[in-house]
Amino acid sequence: MVSATPTAPPILDFSAFRSSNPSERETLINQIRTACRDKGFFQLTNHGISSDLQTQTLSACKQFFDLPLSEKLKIDLKFSKHNRGYERHGSQMLEAGTAPESKEGLYLGKDLPLDHPRVVAGEYNCGPNPWLEALGEEFKDVCMEYYQAVEKLANEVIKALALGLGLKEGWFDEFTSKPSGTLRFIHYPPTPTTSSKARGIGAHRDFGCITLLMQDQVGGLQVLDEASGEWLDVTPVPGAYVVNLGNLMMKWTNHVYNSNMHRVMNFSSKDRYSIPFFYSGDQSYVFDCIPGCEGENGEKGEKMVVGEYMKRQFDTSYNRVLEQETVATS
Repeated sequence: MVSATPTAPPILDFSAFRSSNPSERETLINQIRTACRDKGFFQLTNHGISSDLQTQTLSACKQFFDLPLSEKLKIDLKFSKHNRGYERHGSQMLEAGTAPESKEGLYLGKDLPLDHPRVVAGEYNCGPNPWLEALGEEFKDVCMEYYQAVEKLANEVIKALALGLGLKEGWFDEFTSKPSGTLRFIHYPPTPTTSSKARGIGAHRDFGCITLLMQDQVGGLQVLDEASGEWLDVTPVPGAYVVNLGNLMMKWTNHVYNSNMHRVMNFSSKDRYSIPFFYSGDQSYVFDCIPGCEGENGEKGEKMVVGEYMKRQFDTSYNRVLEQETVATS
């Protein structure tokens, strides 16, 4: 039997989700369900976020990375208790056995003051954002307007995921009632070609519930076709969002939905910029297995707190670099 040719993630029109035509909506839900069971990746067009806001946010991203290193280090991630700030080039390693990754980043989130109840309670990934005076109020305003827009879209996508599982549209409402998310600006210089271990970002699965990615037109994002072992390019579509599921959703659905390996290999001569939004819902929510996703013998897996599950994965990826540095200097 000849195996099917591997195909890149589908490009889907999200306007059908808001359509008054039940047939169009059902077709979209079926397409999303199929994509989630396959690679856990798809692209969305006609999602409702304006091209003007996308352009402004991408410009803000480039503006940040154009700053001198000394300025960016004023908000170094290592100084933050809330997972916010500047990620130095080469500080993360998601794929074990590779070189530290050829990227730098900026972590932002919902801008909560230190006296906010969620911050006082110590919820993971909850707190204030560090803002640089050099970038002014306009930078902050654009970032937070974009955060709100993409969080709203993520909530809609999650409703579509629920329908794809045969659940009611609002099944995840408790989980999304006080959501947490990370807005991440990433700059990828051209990936070095002198070492087979070099990566823009190494092969990994995302940690949370879903990711909504706005990428520029340089390209370099690849998703693994697990059946063939082939890496497939996720070709940029102007204005579209790459949507992929994370480990939290895969675990929650008992692997009915998939969280797939992906990486970035920027072998162009250009700098690449991307802006993922990592959505992980209520950090205090306790999850085990979604109804209907139990295994053949009724296996459901252990109950876990979202924030604890997220922190465990995040710490592992950064500790790999520290462990490698320790070995190199010992």
